[in-house]
Amino acid sequence: MPSVAEVIAALGAVRDPELDDDIVELGFVASVQTAGDAVSVRLRLPTYFCAPNFAYLMAADARDAVSALPGVATVDIALDEHHASDEINAGVAAGANFAQTFEGLADGELDELRTTFRRKAFLARQDRLARGLLAAGRDPQDLAAMRLCDLEPSAEVELYRSRRAELGFDTAPTSALLLDGRGRPATPETVADFLRRGRTTAVSIEGNAGFCRGLLATRYPGHSLEQTMERSAS
Repeated sequence: MPSVAEVIAALGAVRDPELDDDIVELGFVASVQTAGDAVSVRLRLPTYFCAPNFAYLMAADARDAVSALPGVATVDIALDEHHASDEINAGVAAGANFAQTFEGLADGELDELRTTFRRKAFLARQDRLARGLLAAGRDPQDLAAMRLCDLEPSAEVELYRSRRAELGFDTAPTSALLLDGRGRPATPETVADFLRRGRTTAVSIEGNAGFCRGLLATRYPGHSLEQTMERSAS
């Protein structure tokens, strides 16, 4: 029997593709219940009209993450209070893809969309590392010459490596630190443009994340996952 903590940990690997934060940290997991080998998860989003493609991706990824836990036989993922909740919940329960879930409305699958936002997530993570190095006294030309092995080990560095790996970019210690969205390394001539593009991408993601957090807190005041679990246990 999986524990609630194990389920929440598994859900922590599921990211909002647009915001590059996990759905637990963002507050999108409303509740988790376990009964023997069955798990039930309720999800919520900041607004009733959040994009259905992103909503579907998170619900389907949540199903896959929880289903992979040892001892789990059945998983019920329910997205609450969304204009496409019925379609998404039915599609995810049936193991249908996005085009099957929205038959006649969806234009193909979401692989290209997911890759686009993985590139943005990678650039934003790279920007965070670059800003830290610049604040520590490095200059842009230093960054153009740096390799991954020049970074001090940290959780942020590991996240950056994982974002590179998702895109199939080189993660060898001797590979260039700064890459563009296609995996091409920066040069002394292009590094300023690299940093500018990375900063623009990071600001966009950070702004959207802050906006979504504010909307969620307004829509569900006083309803954090911890509070919901405490009420369920009492």
